[in-house]
Amino acid sequence: MTRSQEMKKDLVYEGKAKKIWSTENDGLYISEFKDDLTAFNGEKKSTEAGKGALNNKISTELFNYLNKKGIPSHFVEMLDENHMLHKKAEVILIEVIVRNIATGSLTRNLAIEDGTVLPFTLVEFDYKNDELGDPKLNDQHCLILNLVENQSELDYIRYMARRINDLLKAFYAERKLTLVDFKLEFGRDVDGNIILIDELSPDNFRLWDSESGESMDKDRFRQGLGGLKVAYEEVLNRILGNK
Repeated sequence: MTRSQEMKKDLVYEGKAKKIWSTENDGLYISEFKDDLTAFNGEKKSTEAGKGALNNKISTELFNYLNKKGIPSHFVEMLDENHMLHKKAEVILIEVIVRNIATGSLTRNLAIEDGTVLPFTLVEFDYKNDELGDPKLNDQHCLILNLVENQSELDYIRYMARRINDLLKAFYAERKLTLVDFKLEFGRDVDGNIILIDELSPDNFRLWDSESGESMDKDRFRQGLGGLKVAYEEVLNRILGNK
């Protein structure tokens, strides 16, 4: 029996990419990374054997890097290929989208030419609600919906998103990868502190090869390009090869 199997207690939540398990320790949960792939709010679905393990390994490396840079997160340790131990946190139902280059929905919705480098880092908020299709939020929406306690918390989340972006842009640039945009999630730990949660993987990050412009993320699945696992493996290899 593996360590994660010994520690797992009850299934708390199952999402598109992960299962969350309780443990004997009330303050710790286990995330089980799945091989499932979804896009377009779950309309496109598939599986890719080994994808979950790659996301777990990549997330582990990035959480360790950010923790060393002073970014508080839920991460504790990787238990095995598909399981991560982390602190229990109350999820803040805001998806934080950080954009450096226009592509995807930003291009479609605002007619900004694809590939345009933005004049500053754009931070957007989406409502984490599948039934509503994760609609866009402004600060007032967040406050009306009581997603945060006050404006200061929103300002802090926005500040942390920009700080994480600065760190990861430089991190990836050293590995000849361009950080185009990405999604972050935050939560509250048992003491009420806002911390970084979820995962940090090519499922949630748009990464382009800095020389060829080739997509190295889940857009390979969205756009039917194939080679998703190979791309994720290359991202992990570059991370491990440039420590």
